[in-house]
Amino acid sequence: MDRVMKLASERAVVIFTLSSCCMCHTVARLFCDLGVNALVHELDQDPRRKEMEKSLLKLLGKGPSVPVVFIGGNPVGGTNRVMSLHLSGQLVPMLKNAGALWL
Repeated sequence: MDRVMKLASERAVVIFTLSSCCMCHTVARLFCDLGVNALVHELDQDPRRKEMEKSLLKLLGKGPSVPVVFIGGNPVGGTNRVMSLHLSGQLVPMLKNAGALWL
């Protein structure tokens, strides 16, 4: 859990992904299209992948272990949560508050 939280605090937006996951790519692309310079951490490139996936599942409590988005060091959730926030107009204000957007 410590490694996940350390990485999650390195930038305003951090996304934990797997390189083969199409939903991970979709979420990362959304942030890119919004103008956010997110840190994308591909778990399949990390030697501690299994440990980190367990920590992410424990943190979220359910669902697939990726993608998991952190904004301002706080866990937001996976694809469904991020898309819901975006469609409801709540995502951009969260990004502004975290210093990820300067619009």
